[in-house]
Amino acid sequence: MTAAPVARASEVPPGQMKIVTVAGERIALCNVNGTFYAVQDVCTHDDGPLGEGTLRGDRVECPRHGAQFDVKTGAAVRMPAIAPVRIYPVRVEHGEVFVEVEG
Repeated sequence: MTAAPVARASEVPPGQMKIVTVAGERIALCNVNGTFYAVQDVCTHDDGPLGEGTLRGDRVECPRHGAQFDVKTGAAVRMPAIAPVRIYPVRVEHGEVFVEVEG
C-alpha cells in the first residue's frame, strides 16, 4: 500500500468533500463531523462522479440518479446502485490527510 498526502484537514470542512487523485485513482475525500473517509469517485450504477454529489451525514449521493453510499463502509444504501464503492484507509497526521491505495 502507498500512502499519499492529499490535503490539509482544514481544506475540507465538516460536511464537505474534495476530489483527490492517488496513484491514478480518483477518490472523494469526505469529512463527516471531523472524521475523514475516502471512497472511489465513481458511482457503481452508471460511473457518475460521486465527489460532485452531496454529502449527507455519512452518505454520499450521486448527482446523476440519487444513488447513495455509506462512506464508512462503501455499501450501496439507496437504489439505483446495488454494488458497493471501494473505500480507502485514511489517516490524519499533523493536520495532513493521507489516503492509502494499493500499488
